[in-house]
Amino acid sequence: MSLVQSVDHVALLPAYLAAGTAVLVLLADLLVARAAVTVAVAATGAAATALGAALVGTGDERRTFCVGTDCSYVFGGRAALVAAVVALLTLGVLALSGPLLRAGRIPVGEYCFLLACAMTGGVLLGAAGDLITLVVALETLTLPLYVLVGLRRGSLAGAEAAVTFFVVSVVATALTLLGAALLYAVTGSLHLDRLGATLAASAEVRDLPLTTVAVALVVVGLAFKVAAVPFHAWAPATYDGAPLPVAAYLSTASKLGGVVALLAVVQRALPATVTGPVLALLAVLTMTVGNLVALRQRRTVRLLAWSSVAQAGYVLAPLGALALAAGRTADARTAAYAAAVAYLVFFVLLELAAFAAVVALRPADGDGGTLADLRGAARRHPWVGGAFALALVGLAGLPPGLAGLFAKVTVVRALLAGHAGWLALVVAVNAVLGLAYYLRLVATLYAAPGPATARPARTVVAALGVATALAVVVGFAPQLVLDLAAR
Repeated sequence: MSLVQSVDHVALLPAYLAAGTAVLVLLADLLVARAAVTVAVAATGAAATALGAALVGTGDERRTFCVGTDCSYVFGGRAALVAAVVALLTLGVLALSGPLLRAGRIPVGEYCFLLACAMTGGVLLGAAGDLITLVVALETLTLPLYVLVGLRRGSLAGAEAAVTFFVVSVVATALTLLGAALLYAVTGSLHLDRLGATLAASAEVRDLPLTTVAVALVVVGLAFKVAAVPFHAWAPATYDGAPLPVAAYLSTASKLGGVVALLAVVQRALPATVTGPVLALLAVLTMTVGNLVALRQRRTVRLLAWSSVAQAGYVLAPLGALALAAGRTADARTAAYAAAVAYLVFFVLLELAAFAAVVALRPADGDGGTLADLRGAARRHPWVGGAFALALVGLAGLPPGLAGLFAKVTVVRALLAGHAGWLALVVAVNAVLGLAYYLRLVATLYAAPGPATARPARTVVAALGVATALAVVVGFAPQLVLDLAAR
């Protein structure tokens, strides 16, 4: 067997574009030193990365950094979808950041550079073919976010949120790496497909107590990244203390990265007999606790944070069907994985639109405020309020928010295909619970006017409009997302 690794530069093109964006942002900030130019370079790079991922993803699956049949980088349809979504989320967050950057409390060059670095990790993540590449890509996505959360000058809440996020994330990474090391000790491999084949072929290896511990550590470490209950406590405080655009990125791109990493190891490496029951339990706890606590929230970002926790439970729910033998057939597994990815895509579009509306309705350098601060906002700003209401209704899974409706239908259908009817019932009950706080916020938006709010910035309104339009388009073409997710 040859030990010389082949390198496919076409497969690496999206990663080159994302990393090049970070370098160009640094050069633009150093040589030109104009905020508008720096932001324009970052935005152009994010758009080019999304386009590059789409173009490469239209062809056949491409593999590189291979030794024999084991490859560390596999770029196919799903990797292209993840890379394009991460790049578009970065572009959207840059648009939301205009008022924040103009307020002058955050250095523009550092902010854009860190966002580009996080985008690079997200682009690499979907194509990771071994545990080391997976962990490095996930940390490349996460590490810049520690700094972004606390980057605002003079913000004690931001500093506290950054420290909380850092400590919890370091512990999660340590657990994941320990689990990866134990898996290597048991199987002698770190490539996901080889791990899966080894564990599937050898019952002796699969039944070792050390293997069970290793699998549990990897799943628990990645569950922290997803903010699944009971590993969720960092999320509400971190979201509330971060600048609003950074909170939007945490709630969308960061969660996307965590779920993609968890899905990669569950689908390709770890035995479903072990991970299935764990994921079913995590899904039930996450959606139930998230929805119940969200009912009591009075601060806007905390409500969206707890809502995001609950939505993570819906994403994990299809994977819970793996707990049953009927859910581990080839067709049921394919449906479960596609449902999880599709739900995630639907969710991040609606979540970005919701955060964009909050940014539009709040002061440039302010936090999300309370629900009372948004009272009557839709009457003063009808288009922004209407887009916000559509995003909330979509997250609740009601029409006319078709993206959210099809997302929940996709999850329930995958659970029924895996004969996990009890879990589908839990999803349905929690969807009803979620209606209470989503519709309460919509009612607040259209209530009698409260305090006056600032006029929304044009870039924020543009980002809100694009996110809403994409959510509507995806709602009318959900099968397109499902087909890409299944590849």
